[in-house]
Amino acid sequence: MKRIFLSGLTAAFMLSCTSQQTPTATTETTTETATPTQSSQQEAQTFIDNYSKQYQQLYTASAEAEWRSNTHIVEGDTTNAAATQRANEAFAAFTGSIDNIEKARGFMKKKGELTDLQVKQLEAILYAAANNPQTVPDVVKARIKAETEQTEKLYGFDYKLNGKSVTTNDIDNILKTEKSVSKRLAAWNTSKEVGKGLRTGLLNLRELRNKTVQSLGYDDYFSYQASDYDMSREEMMQLMEKLNQELRPLYRELHTYARYELAKKYGMKQVPDYLPAHWLPNRWGQDWSPMVEVKGLDLDAALKAKGAEWQIKQAERFYVSLGFPNLPQSFYEKSSLYPLPENAKYKKNNHASAWHMNLENDVRSLMSVEPNAEWYETTHHELGHIYYYMSYTNPDVPVLLRGGANRAYHEGIGSLMGLAAMQKPFMASLNLVDPNVKTDEVQTLLKEALSYVTFIPFAAGTMSEWEHDFYAKNLPKEELNKRWWELTKKYQGIVPPAERGEQFTDAATKTHINDDPAQYYDYALSYVILFQLHDHIAKNILKQDPHATNYYGNKEVGKFLYEIMYPGASADWRKMLKDKTGEELSARAMVAYFQPLMDYLKQQNKGRKYTL
Repeated sequence: MKRIFLSGLTAAFMLSCTSQQTPTATTETTTETATPTQSSQQEAQTFIDNYSKQYQQLYTASAEAEWRSNTHIVEGDTTNAAATQRANEAFAAFTGSIDNIEKARGFMKKKGELTDLQVKQLEAILYAAANNPQTVPDVVKARIKAETEQTEKLYGFDYKLNGKSVTTNDIDNILKTEKSVSKRLAAWNTSKEVGKGLRTGLLNLRELRNKTVQSLGYDDYFSYQASDYDMSREEMMQLMEKLNQELRPLYRELHTYARYELAKKYGMKQVPDYLPAHWLPNRWGQDWSPMVEVKGLDLDAALKAKGAEWQIKQAERFYVSLGFPNLPQSFYEKSSLYPLPENAKYKKNNHASAWHMNLENDVRSLMSVEPNAEWYETTHHELGHIYYYMSYTNPDVPVLLRGGANRAYHEGIGSLMGLAAMQKPFMASLNLVDPNVKTDEVQTLLKEALSYVTFIPFAAGTMSEWEHDFYAKNLPKEELNKRWWELTKKYQGIVPPAERGEQFTDAATKTHINDDPAQYYDYALSYVILFQLHDHIAKNILKQDPHATNYYGNKEVGKFLYEIMYPGASADWRKMLKDKTGEELSARAMVAYFQPLMDYLKQQNKGRKYTL
């Protein structure tokens, strides 16, 4: 998961681990005959430089406060929440200041006289301003307070199962392994209790988020977020629908397969038309991969012997082998990488994330790594973000453009490395699997499809459409849960175990609905980008089967990735994709990757009833 602060800009690599001064693009003139263009560029650069310096200071203070709020949650203690609120208010007051907005707009009126890099920075300034405009200071202040309170409620929640406190990791483990349907149901129900207390706060946040961006001309908060891709919300939703349609035939086969296989596993004589939510190995039905165990690939057993710390160090070695530098020592000193001890007097956010604390060299990760396959993949993913931060922290990328080419690129790079880390030739090189053992390649592909393909209807369908309706269509407060389950059934073919009335707010149990709002399509797009990049790397650089690659030690792969990561948000994301892979954004590579699975699934599903 990415961690994005109020501005929508994240961040960090490869030139050095020393502090870099942001370069300026001023054109020096030694006479009084400067042209209007030179004069405009000088004035704009002076404004941008001054803004950037203050922006970076306030961003860092905000990041530090957010870090404490996410890593040290004490019930009843509002110290961190108050500090976070103050830091975020100061950041918001600056980025949204009327003076900054007016100056940036003034320079943009003469953008034909400015450099492309200056225009991009001014656009970033105005985009940040729209999330914190001091034209409506009371609304911004109220939104920040509400967001801080919502985060504390979400991550400070005490999950109770059979009267005993459990963590979300505990619940996830039950849903992955438990064969008793009644025990699964109890765990699933427990996971949804947090939503009840988040409803009021979420409705309040909708009003505040919409009002915030409307003051600078956006229709609603969803439209504001989509505009970061240079797309309208309608265009974004059309793209999501296109992705869903392209992957629908394969998803339909997977859905049918899962209904029959899980009914058999749980001893059910009747195969349901739709998947009961508590049957699936994930709280939201977004990842079904634990359904399949590939013989000869018992990663959990191999990793348990290695320990949690080995996984993080190995992920670092993977990147270093490609030509990237070692992580700064501060990463290990300042990150929160492991679960808290049982006797800890505080809680932390267990959701994995990567942080660019100062838009320079302070990079951190918040994880709860345990020695198992899921965390093995996650560590590679999160370090993908970290190395992306480090790559675009360089003299050619101004502070304001230290983000991904678009938000999906950040997730795409992370997910790409997660996929690469799970391929058999690579794992065999680490002695995590026996290189000589015969593994069922179709089962391996099935396990991958149950992770990547099942995610698209959730991300591009359920999540994106619910948040679109919530913000852009002002979804009635008495229909929040009704709409959530309508979409879950339509896109994922999943239904709740029993009627879920409006006393529940099941959408709010998903972290991103609360604190990473109206941008879950980032993840769907990231999977498409990931398979496009992987397809190119496998076929054109490694000359290997995309299903059986080993990136390790290949400096050409590292160079290819570094060239994508280095320019950060100063690059045009569409041009970048076309230049690097030879094609525009498309699910073609993803569909092609899983094509060999279709024949197998059709054979398995012969005579079975399709319901999607």
